[in-house]
Amino acid sequence: MTSSPTSRASLSPSPDGPRGDLFDPQCPTRRLLDRIGTKWTSMAVKVLAEASPEEVRFAELQRRMAGISQKMLSATLQGLARDGLVGRRVEATVPPRVYYRLTPLGLTLEEPLAALREWAEAHMAEVDRANRRSERQQA
Repeated sequence: MTSSPTSRASLSPSPDGPRGDLFDPQCPTRRLLDRIGTKWTSMAVKVLAEASPEEVRFAELQRRMAGISQKMLSATLQGLARDGLVGRRVEATVPPRVYYRLTPLGLTLEEPLAALREWAEAHMAEVDRANRRSERQQA
């Protein structure tokens, strides 16, 4: 008997509870992929993974992630912290110094994101050519 894509969640339990099912419209996996699939998340995870196990200050993250606004970096880090992927430590100085590091769970995200970054860098020229062809055909 084969299972449908939406019935796999009940058939594939993990040690921490039911496994997510991307094809189930109600599955939180979709929201998680929305959060971890952004360029800013990939960059933040890369910077923090390179520094691991050391911490990185907010200002250093912003400096290393060219083009990110303070607001976007803050939102990205808050989401990663909420998901248990990033730890945050605040030193009570004036102004406060805020440090970030990947949690053990966050470290497990670096390998798949690195593979995705590598694929994107290796195939960007092909994707650009396809986009230009498509634009010419639509014109």
